[in-house]
Parts: sequence; C-alpha cells; structure tokens
Amino acid sequence: METVVDSARRAGRPGRRWRITSMQVLCALLVLAILAQDQLREAVDVPVLQTATTVFVAICVQALPFLVLGVLLSGAIAAFVPARALRRVLPRRDSAAVGVAGVSGVVLAGCECASVPVARRLIGQGVAPAAALAFLLAAPAVNPIVLVSTAVAFPGEPAMVAARFAGSLATALIMGWLWLRWGKLDWIAERALRRLPDTAGRDRWRVFAETARADLVDAGGFLVLGGLVAAAFGVVIPADWFSSLGEQIVLGVLVMAVLAVVLSLCSEADAFVAASLSALPLLPRLVFLVVGPAIDAKLFALQAGTFGRAFALRFAPVTFVVAIGCAVVSGLVFLGGVR
Repeated sequence: METVVDSARRAGRPGRRWRITSMQVLCALLVLAILAQDQLREAVDVPVLQTATTVFVAICVQALPFLVLGVLLSGAIAAFVPARALRRVLPRRDSAAVGVAGVSGVVLAGCECASVPVARRLIGQGVAPAAALAFLLAAPAVNPIVLVSTAVAFPGEPAMVAARFAGSLATALIMGWLWLRWGKLDWIAERALRRLPDTAGRDRWRVFAETARADLVDAGGFLVLGGLVAAAFGVVIPADWFSSLGEQIVLGVLVMAVLAVVLSLCSEADAFVAASLSALPLLPRLVFLVVGPAIDAKLFALQAGTFGRAFALRFAPVTFVVAIGCAVVSGLVFLGGVR
C-alpha cells in the first residue's frame, strides 16, 4: 500500500513530518498534573518543599507583570519605532553618539534578547558600532520597567535603584567608549554589517505580536528557571552559608557575578530573585543586578550568533569585568559602603 510520504514524493512535494511542539508538551504536562494531583499533593506535603514552593510562586507572581509589560514594550519598539529614528537623533561625533545611545536606553525599554537584534539593525543602517553596543547594554538595564521592578523588589531601599541605574549606565558608556578606542570592525561578522531589510512593508501589528510572544516565551522560561534556583537556594543551601559568604565581601561579589552569568535571568525579573537572597549584603546583590543584563550565558550565545564568535570572545569578558567594577563603585557611592 502506498504511504502518504510516498505519494507526496511522487507528486514532487516533500512529505510533512508530524512534530511535537512546546505547546503540546505543556498541555500534556497540565493534563498529567490534573490527573495526578492527589499524588502530587502528597509528594509536596513536606515542610521543605512547601517553603520552596512558596518562594518560587512569590517570585514568579511578583515578577510576571513587569515581564509582560517589558515584552509588550519590546514588541512595540520592534514594530513601530524604526531603527533609523535613533540614527537621526545621534550626534555625528562618535564619542557623543555613545553617550546619547546609552541614555536613550532610559526611554526605549527592551529585554536583553531584544536588544541584540536591535543593535544589529542599527549597525546595519549605518550607526557607529560603539553607539549601537552602548544601546545594547543600556536598553535592558536602565529602562523604567527595570527600575520600577527593582524598587518593588527592594522596598525601603531607594538607593538600590539609583545604584543599579548608575552602575548599569556606566557599564554601557564605558564599553561603548572602549570599543570606540580599541574595537575593530574585523571582529564583527560580515553578516552583522550588512544592511537589514526594513519592516515597513510588513503588518506592524503582526510584527508586534510575534516579537512580544517570542520574547515572553524566552524570558518566561528564564524567569521560571531563576525562581526554581532561588527556591532551591532558600531550602537546600544552609542560611549560615550565605551569611559566611556575606562576611567575605570579595568572594560574595565574585560568586554573585558568576551566578548572574549562569542564571541568565531577564532584567525585568532578576530583582526579585536578588531580593530573595536576603542573607547577602546589598553590594553583592547589586553586582548580580548590574552584571546580569550586561552579560550572561544566553547573551553570549546571542552575541556570538549575531555578531560572530570573534566579537563575543572579546566583548563578553571585558563587559564582565567592567560591569563588576562599575557595580562596586556605584554601590560604594550610593549604598554608603559595603552593606
């Protein structure tokens, strides 16, 4: 008997293979959870797991509204704000353009994942790479959504918001100026320097929906991962471990910087994870908040895929060191020292 695949091949059309999508997997997991709810309730009826569940749910519920708002704004920028608009307002002098591009991150909100393709579009449309890279680092770190979420996560600590803003903006500007001084176009892959097609001929609302949906799926997954890790830290790692880590401030700063790279959290949600680590002083947690939006595992992969490995292998390590230094200086200034 002739199969469907054979018929398709004879007709000159490739056979369509049935693939399992992430939505189908999610629906299957939800059905299994409903059917096995009694067993699941008995399995989590343990004080340690109940504590971890409470921490996880609290982090996700607090961070989700900011995450949704962030991806909506990111989609709106991708669909309705042409990349050439930023190029028009940039000064012709590259050093001044870096400053303007960095400060523009305050009003042009976007997550880390969205800022990479936007920066590529800017470079492709003639914006100086130094200015585009400054925008890449500033947009996900100093926009109002991130600052408001930080204020909500750290009530009674307004200095934490100012310190994060100053440290993140300084990181973006310094990296832009460093690239302006020592960066080379040869380090950027040729595909990133080509002029990219405009979205003017496409349905802007469709672009908005696709961008927001993709960013929400990506960022939501990292939020869940961060919530699980934070919950695990709260119940698996003894509290005195964090206390001893807080007493060794240099080690605490380094550990939180590496943790920011590994967790790869979305900037709209990372403040709630940092706030949950209350056994640590504010300075290591500030380093966590400044380093994360600047460079993490997912950003390194995105930068390598977009701009090339030669770029990522040079840009990422320098960004990591600069972000730590700016966070520490900012913390000493705005937080009044190590606390």
